[in-house]
Order: sequence, then structure tokens, then C-alpha cells
Amino acid sequence: MPEESNTFTIHLEQERDYEFRVKFDWPDVADLRVDEPPPLGSSRGPNAARLVAAAVANCLSASLFFCLRDKFKQRPGPLRAEVTGRLDRTDRGRLRIGGFDVAIHLTDRVDGLAHLDRCAQQFEDFCVVTERIRRGIPVRVRVLDGDGRKMHEAGADQEHAVDVAG
Repeated sequence: MPEESNTFTIHLEQERDYEFRVKFDWPDVADLRVDEPPPLGSSRGPNAARLVAAAVANCLSASLFFCLRDKFKQRPGPLRAEVTGRLDRTDRGRLRIGGFDVAIHLTDRVDGLAHLDRCAQQFEDFCVVTERIRRGIPVRVRVLDGDGRKMHEAGADQEHAVDVAG
């Protein structure tokens, strides 16, 4: 059975130097300015590495939210995520994204959400961005409850390990 395919087109127009305007294919979405940090650009917008980091954290957060709210009919409070990216130099001296560390913070305590253990086991598999990015860039993911307790951790050293306290 062939895989389902959806396409989208995003346009970039150079404004000046390393600054580009990104035009999305949705009419009600504002344009986005991207730029490189100094010494090349002026940091007038995020650069490509920061956009990739934002995409990874957004996709993971949306997947977890979907699992909790839409699949298991929970009412989670607002999620908050932070992602730390690392740039490394290759043996040829070229900068590359070396990895991402994503922490998703729940508003609720673990005992306030049913099925959190099931969501923790599966939400990453449904993230269309992270599972592809992981083929080339290490991504570590942690989910912490409203008290800061680690509910889930997965990454290069672990394969979707689940640690649900409660």
C-alpha cells in the first residue's frame, strides 16, 4: 500500500544580505523574517537551526497535547516547552546541529491526568517532525509534571523509556 503524501510550498524572498521573508501557503498566516546571527546577519529573525529547534519542540508538544486531550479526553492545562540546541563543528570545521534537548512541562501533577503513562509511551511516534529529524540529529525528550517530576524521558541513550511516578 503506497504511503499517503501531502505537499506544501513555502516561498522565501531575500530582503537584504542574509535576511529573508518567508511566505507560508496559508492565507491568514503572517510572513516570517529569518536571518543569520552576526557576523553574517543582524539577528532580525530566527535562523534555520532555531526554526528546526522550534519545529521539533512544537511537534512534540502538539503530539502530547493531542494524546491527552483528543485521544484520552483529558483536560490538561497549558503546556510549556523549552528546547536547547547545540551546534558542533565537524572534523572539517563546518557547523552542524549537534542535538536538541526538549523539556515539555505540564501544568498538572501526574495524579491529575489519567492515561499519562500511555501517552508517554506513544506521543513521540506521532510527531511528524521529530521522528524524521532523529535519523540524523540526536533528540532527547523529557516530560515533567506540574511539580517538576520527570514523567518520561527518551533520547539517544533510551528508546522511549517511561517513568511514571504516582
